Amino acid sequence: MINDICSTLLAGGIVVIRTDTIYGIIARMSDKDAVEKVYAVKHREADKQCITLIAQPSDVPKHGATIEAISKSEHIPTSVVVPATHEPAWILHGGKDVAYRLVKNDLLRQVIEKVGPVIAPSANQEGKPTASNIAEARRYFGDQVDLYVDGGTVPRTVHASQIIRINPDGSIEHLR
Repeated sequence: MINDICSTLLAGGIVVIRTDTIYGIIARMSDKDAVEKVYAVKHREADKQCITLIAQPSDVPKHGATIEAISKSEHIPTSVVVPATHEPAWILHGGKDVAYRLVKNDLLRQVIEKVGPVIAPSANQEGKPTASNIAEARRYFGDQVDLYVDGGTVPRTVHASQIIRINPDGSIEHLR
């Protein structure tokens, strides 16, 4: 399965897969066309950024230690918004910050180790409920997605990640 996921992503494809929380639709952060494809199939607003999943703190050299420390201190999956450093314009979408989450899901972590960081917005079209299983995701996206990876049904008690912003003065702000 890992080889299929990696091959799809490396070929510029997009994948629906269960993350640490809910189903996401992923593309390699470094692949502008794949990122734009995710925005198109989700009907995502152009000024809305996506959370980027990383496998190791070293994936974000300047902020990795902070992301790791917050990830370890929180009891639920947490995305950490930090000032942008080297991210391309197609990731920033006009913003000056980027949300990163250190992945704990073993399959997804292994994929990211092979292909690099991935964007991972929720698997739904803008304004619709997040897909709780692969069948729902297929109804949203059909053949616009290159690969679907069934991770079972997401329990109703599972929600999207918590989002925390690290402000320039070092203070922490809970966004979600």
